[in-house]
Amino acid sequence: MSRAAFRILLVLPGSAAMPAFAALPEGPPPTLATAWTLSPWALAPLLALVALYAGGLARLWRGAGVGRGVSRGEAGAFASGVLALGLAMVWPLDAFGAYALSAHVAQHMTLLALAPPLLLAGRPFAVAASALPRRWSRRLHRGLHRPLSALADALAPAALVHVATMWLWHLPGATSAALADATLHRAMHASFLLAGMWFWAAVWRRLRAPDAGAVGGLVALAAAMMQMGFLGALLTFAPRLLYPVYTDRALLVGLDPLRDQQLAGLLMWVPSCVPYIVVGLWLVVALLRRMRRRA
Repeated sequence: MSRAAFRILLVLPGSAAMPAFAALPEGPPPTLATAWTLSPWALAPLLALVALYAGGLARLWRGAGVGRGVSRGEAGAFASGVLALGLAMVWPLDAFGAYALSAHVAQHMTLLALAPPLLLAGRPFAVAASALPRRWSRRLHRGLHRPLSALADALAPAALVHVATMWLWHLPGATSAALADATLHRAMHASFLLAGMWFWAAVWRRLRAPDAGAVGGLVALAAAMMQMGFLGALLTFAPRLLYPVYTDRALLVGLDPLRDQQLAGLLMWVPSCVPYIVVGLWLVVALLRRMRRRA
């Protein structure tokens, strides 16, 4: 990685050249036993999502049989997505994210790259429709089918928003601003999750619809993964601290700030790319099967 790339990063608005202005959190640093974030902003939507899916799945399987309509694997994928959301927002990443950049990056990547594909693999819209009264379900289908289909068809804008969200919130100035304001911090988390849901919904459309264009999905996955890897490499090989807001915070939990930044880069660079690789290989297999059927 050339030093010119780091100079470009440092002169961007909100880069590490800006002073840190987020005050240190009050109280003692968290431990694994105390790293709970029991905020209604996180718990209420999560519990509502679980209740709606569980009710719909029970009703669906009661009528059609266990594993019919929605398979056990799809239900398990949704449960894994909910677990990922819980790790990101309830315990322990949200609490440690206030002190360690690596935990904050792990939280962001979970919301952007891990939880959304798992949740969507569980067919949440079909299951939620089964949980609602038929009249409500029909009205929601009529009202939401077209806009949701249009969003799923818009792969290029979804990929652009996906990458832009990742880059903009990881500018050091943006990270400092989010740590200083609770409302902005919640907006940051919501934007990661929404950008992830939009992108992965568009990718799933290419996977499940034979005529949706699997090649476009592969290109979008590769582009997003390359951008994520590039940003991760910048953090890993930066010769200086890019996030001064975390200097004292990392020391409070016994971490060297520069090594914490390097760990954050490695987390973004390597494990966060795994969902993109897995789904990309799945798309390749689906594309080969379609080609074989046509032949």
